[in-house]
Amino acid sequence: MHGERIAEFLLDIGAVKLSPTNPFTWTSGIRSPIYCDNRMIYSHPDAREVVVQALVSQVKSLHVAPDVVAGTATAAIGWAALVADRMHLPFVYVRAKAKEHGAKKRIEGDLKPEKHVAVIEDLISTGGSSISTALALREEGKATVSDVVAIFTYEFLSAREAAMEQKVALHPLTTITTLVQVAVGQNRITEKEAEMVRNFVDDPEHWA
Repeated sequence: MHGERIAEFLLDIGAVKLSPTNPFTWTSGIRSPIYCDNRMIYSHPDAREVVVQALVSQVKSLHVAPDVVAGTATAAIGWAALVADRMHLPFVYVRAKAKEHGAKKRIEGDLKPEKHVAVIEDLISTGGSSISTALALREEGKATVSDVVAIFTYEFLSAREAAMEQKVALHPLTTITTLVQVAVGQNRITEKEAEMVRNFVDDPEHWA
């Protein structure tokens, strides 16, 4: 299962840190027992190769073959470019917000109308950036977007609901459930700490 292997890589290289008893504070203000920085993977060739192969495999298995690969700015630009290169497909990326100068657009690259676009995301938390990217591609790019392929997901209910509402399917390579199982198996955290992480996933807003 590539999910377990990727979870192992994330833990081994320090891309994911688990600290249930001394939580991290996210930029949103949420107190969390987990911190994930998938940019770390770029610096580790073996882990990077496994992730790129898994992303390509996931994109190839989508029910509709994409015409274009899009990355969310900024964290997933590199992943999407690597996937597009392996698949010999056009690549674009989508800004979090429109540029304030020039054409004032969110989509960077040459996206023709009526294309089917697969979105590559590094991390799904609330699903906000994934859904915003999909909507920008649909509205500004006149594209069909039905799938987001991501490296990791926190499995928050809010992300699943947002994706269902916009008719977008989420395809994570690995999940927080898998990561916690691997972490317990490697004695990185105790079963009691694992339960704290699971409680966080169930109610991130009020967990702390």
